[in-house]
Amino acid sequence: MNSLSVFIYDFSIRIYSLGIFVAAFFNSKAKMFWKGRMHLLSEIARTLRYNEKIIWMHCASVGEFEQGKPVLEKIKSEFPQYKIVLTFYSPSGFNLRKKISLADYIFYLPLDTKKNAEEFIRLVNPDLAIFVKYEFWYHHLNELHKKNIPSILISGIFRDDQIFFNWFGKPLQKILHFYQMIFVQDENSFQLLKENGIVNSALSSDTRFDRVLQIKTEAKNFDEVEKFCNENQVVVCGSTWKEDQNIILDYIHSNPGSKLKWIIAPHEIFEETLQELQMQLGEKSVRFSQLNHADSEMQYLIIDNIGMLSGLYRYAKVAYVGGGFGKGIHNILEAAVYGAPVLFGPNYKKFKEATDLSEKKFCFSISGKSEFSNQLNELIANQKLYSSCSEGCKNYVQSRAGATTQIVEYLKKHIH
Repeated sequence: MNSLSVFIYDFSIRIYSLGIFVAAFFNSKAKMFWKGRMHLLSEIARTLRYNEKIIWMHCASVGEFEQGKPVLEKIKSEFPQYKIVLTFYSPSGFNLRKKISLADYIFYLPLDTKKNAEEFIRLVNPDLAIFVKYEFWYHHLNELHKKNIPSILISGIFRDDQIFFNWFGKPLQKILHFYQMIFVQDENSFQLLKENGIVNSALSSDTRFDRVLQIKTEAKNFDEVEKFCNENQVVVCGSTWKEDQNIILDYIHSNPGSKLKWIIAPHEIFEETLQELQMQLGEKSVRFSQLNHADSEMQYLIIDNIGMLSGLYRYAKVAYVGGGFGKGIHNILEAAVYGAPVLFGPNYKKFKEATDLSEKKFCFSISGKSEFSNQLNELIANQKLYSSCSEGCKNYVQSRAGATTQIVEYLKKHIH
């Protein structure tokens, strides 16, 4: 980037930093973001041991970590001599650190200033850096590049409306040249990079396909949930927000005689959220934490914990994945791997798997209550349609596995 572009970039980072500082007085997430970076470099200096061989992976948050997890597992098994440093940008990712055994060290990523990046790379001194999906931090990548430390991006996805490909964002393309290799999810991304002179890329699919297949293989049984389902048809609603729940509740209240059972896993499990949902569902609802003591006639199961949702989709006749009436849908592959047709809201276009499955008519975007009702009823009533959707979902996931192996084979050439 030219000096003007770097100045504008640095100015934007500092304005953003100031915004986070001010927001920290009013917002708990902003407070965690700011507090977690206080004395961060000193903490890293105290924690890391001298002269260790290190591979560094950076993820924005929990979703990106799930994408990177299969690669980390392969690295740990094939290169046990390396320590893993894992960094997160967001508090939601960092707060999972006690549950992550794959990494030897877990930190926040410092704000992307020149000084921070120089000190961070000096302290960590990785032999290799891996970034997941949407991570383009100029100073950190530039510092890696200057020190001839290979960096790769995995599960990348690019669209022509991204800043790199607009006239005013062209200077930022230099960031993409810092990567030694960019593994992209789809042909469109590969061609877009190629057309813009970025040839350090390879088509590899998305590591999430490997991850959901692995989760399916390793998933444990939930005896209490199986007893709740009791061979009934079940709709599993995962990562739901208020807007999603309004649609679900409308269907439930409009079909009082329905024999469908429902498993609902809200994205946020604050006590007031759970209480409100249980009140709206009525006396036939029960929380998972109280399921052992519940009547077998219960019809609505509310998941009041984090971590078991991906294994619950096995019980789904049909799944609904939330977020599509907000910033974007959550992970539909966790349901699709079991052959459950997935319904989701209209904000899904940034997710290739949702676009693909929607175009193939194996999964369906809904715009509101009536469309949800009609589509769900058709999937339940039309066995031919259901079977086509179910097989289509399973085959779609299975046919796109293998990105992890491809990436690790590449890494073997650069890890010694």
